[in-house]
Amino acid sequence: MAGLERAVVAAPVCPLMAAPRWAGPRVDEALHGMELELLERAGEGWFLARTPYRYEGYVPRRCLAEGAARAAQWSALPKGVVRRRTAADVLAGADVRAPRLTILPLGAVVAVVGAGEDWTEAELADGRRGFIRSGVLAPWPPEDPAALPREVLRDRLAEAGLTYRGAQYRWGGKTPWGIDCSGLVFMAYWLNGLTVYRDARLEPGFDLTEVPREAMARGDALYFPGHAALYLGAGRYLHATGRAGSDGVTVNALNPEDPRFRPDLAQALTQVGSYQGFHP
Repeated sequence: MAGLERAVVAAPVCPLMAAPRWAGPRVDEALHGMELELLERAGEGWFLARTPYRYEGYVPRRCLAEGAARAAQWSALPKGVVRRRTAADVLAGADVRAPRLTILPLGAVVAVVGAGEDWTEAELADGRRGFIRSGVLAPWPPEDPAALPREVLRDRLAEAGLTYRGAQYRWGGKTPWGIDCSGLVFMAYWLNGLTVYRDARLEPGFDLTEVPREAMARGDALYFPGHAALYLGAGRYLHATGRAGSDGVTVNALNPEDPRFRPDLAQALTQVGSYQGFHP
């Protein structure tokens, strides 16, 4: 049954699995507040779902707030995104001693009910209301990237990626609690209002265009066989790696004279992807 309805992710993190069961690989994660299209029922308690960036996987029903009415209501509400911390508590009251309703990772979206200098009253996807520190939120969706000066946007892309530095490697992950290589590149762009393909390659129909290696600049995406990274400038790049001794988000280099040089990756660089707006 195609095109069942829309749903909103109500869990802090919702896994997208390769098959409708917990045993098996996680292919992606959808974060709280993201709207999904439910394509078909897939056994007891699972749906095949499509994300706004056209990636598909099987999601557990228990992670969702279902129904076209709720999705439409949610879509119409003003939003904020957890942006200035790696995680944020949502509390039952505007007091640090209040009970915690949930904890949301960087990139999770809430509906803004009322904003104050210290606390913002927020509505969660499941309808509960609580309070979150105003300082951790940024407006969602973000500022139009096409309206930003080129170097400002390049710096913001790099800074967004560096927020995940030190996070553990997790196949299919997209949060500071665990992230993979293409998830890191995806989130750096997504937090800045741009969409790249979720896997480690360039695909048509997204916001990146291929440029020559000699044209790479800060904030560009680097692609290797089965791997992706975010270029920081000066020959260095940020990536999430499962390699023993690193096992997470770290900085390496393309320059053989740099102590962070990774010869295996430097020799295997296949594509450089750059925001199309940088190349009118």
